[in-house]
Order: sequence, then C-alpha cells, then structure tokens
Amino acid sequence: MSPRRERAMVEPVEFRSYYGRPILKEPAWKQPDVPLYLFLGGAAGASASMAALADLTGRPALARVGRLVASGGSLASVVALVHDLGKPTRFLNMLRVLKPTSPLSVGSWILSPFSGLAAVAAFSGVTGILPRVGRLAGAGAGVLGPAMCTYTAVLLGDTATPSWHEAGGTLPILFAGSAVTSGAGAALISVPPAENGPVVRAGLAAAAAELLAEHHLETGLGLVSEPYRTGRAGKLLKAAKSLTAAGAVLSLAARRSRVAGVAAGAAYLASGLCTRFGVYAAGVESTKDPKYVVVPQRERLARRAQS
Repeated sequence: MSPRRERAMVEPVEFRSYYGRPILKEPAWKQPDVPLYLFLGGAAGASASMAALADLTGRPALARVGRLVASGGSLASVVALVHDLGKPTRFLNMLRVLKPTSPLSVGSWILSPFSGLAAVAAFSGVTGILPRVGRLAGAGAGVLGPAMCTYTAVLLGDTATPSWHEAGGTLPILFAGSAVTSGAGAALISVPPAENGPVVRAGLAAAAAELLAEHHLETGLGLVSEPYRTGRAGKLLKAAKSLTAAGAVLSLAARRSRVAGVAAGAAYLASGLCTRFGVYAAGVESTKDPKYVVVPQRERLARRAQS
C-alpha cells in the first residue's frame, strides 16, 4: 500500500500588514535639499579629482574649471545640508566627534576638509595668490574626491529604508558613475575641445557603470526593485538612463564640435539630477508599503534556515 501524500489545506497568501499601515516612517530629510546635496557633492568630488589629474598632465583650462566646480559644488552642498538640518550649529555638532562606525559622522569629516581644500584651490587658481599652496590644496581635494562621490551612497544604504538598504552594494557604483558623468558634463560645457579628451573617456566609462548599476537596481533586488521601476522614481530613473546614453553618444563628437560638447555636458548634468531625485523618491516610496520591509526579511530568514 503506497503512503498517502500530504498536501497543504491552505494556499499560500500574499503578505498583508495590520490594517495596511506602514512599518517605517518616511525619511525625515527635506526635498529638494537632500537630493541636491547628493548631486552637488558627487559632482564636486569628481571635478576635484579631474582637476588634480589635469594639473599633473598640463591641461590648465580643465584644471581651472574642475577646481571652480569642486569649490562651488561642495559649498552649495554644505548650504543644502545645513538648510535641511535647520541650524548651522547642527552641522558643526556632527564634527565634535569622529565615529568611524557612523557613515554620517565620517561623511561630515569628509565634506568639511574637502570643501575647505577645494575653496583654497579655486581661490588660488582665480587670483594667482600662493600658487603652490593652491596646487597642494587641489591635490588634497582630488584625493578626497572619490570619497565625496560615494559616501552619500553608503549613508543611504546604512538606513532602514528598504530600497536603499537592500541596494547597499549597488548605490556606491551608481553614485560614483553618476558623479563622474556630472563632473564630465560640467567640464564638457566649459573646457575647449583641445583639452576634453580625458573627460570624454572618463564620461564614457562612468556612463557604462552607471547604466549597469541602474539596471541592477531595477531588476536585481527582488521585490524592493519595484519602487525603482514605478511611479515618480521610475520616470526619473528612466529619464536618467536616456540622458546618460544621449550624453555618451554626443560626447563622441565633442572633440570636433563645441555644440556637441555643450549638449553632452547638459545631458550628463540633467541625468545626475534625475538619478539622485529618482533614488531618493524610490526610497521614500519603499517605506509606504509594509511588504517592502517584511517580505525581504522573511526571505532572508528562509535562506538562513536552508543553509
């Protein structure tokens, strides 16, 4: 006699929360302050590194533009952050103690010296005062540039916001690529075609990394990829991908055409804005529906039980 097979009497059901209420609060950061802070800081960091490399390779126009963008972008980033915090003293309080385990604390200690070094380098470049000090400050800002491009992504990934937390390994790649294309965009608009060769190549490489990272956000995170594909965030990120691709194609003609360079630069900068606002909107959206919190947690527990 063959053994009887047991079967479940109740079919699996989709997750439902208590009255559908959110489990997490929406991020308390303000818009457009924080998305602008993310964009400006990234563009400033990439521009500082480009300026330092341009200074070493004898491209004075590119170095000058990079230093000005790094200084202006970082100072504007500080203004956006302070406006979000409400009081300048709250930003200063974050500098009282360095906590290596806190991305916000480490980020504050990256942003502050970077802004100072970038401002000194830009002032020296414009006025000609203390050129050696200006070059040293520019080199220091260039060294901090990669950290400026990515620390905000680490900060978002360290939160409990589902679509940011689950993307903790992808956001730094996206932000780095977007920062470099934004820095390249500012340079393509301002630098003569004779000096923009390295900028074009950097923009193309960064655009490829950015597009791959965005594709992973939209398809590779399971359920929490959904906010990146739908609603306001989906529209912004779709626009960002189109603008990045357009900027990359137009940049191929930037060595021969000033108009193409300006158009490519504008597309890259617009893409950077759409990317930051899109990622922020996706994070906010993922806090509104409890399924983005509970379902990934259950999936992780199931994987642990199987291993």
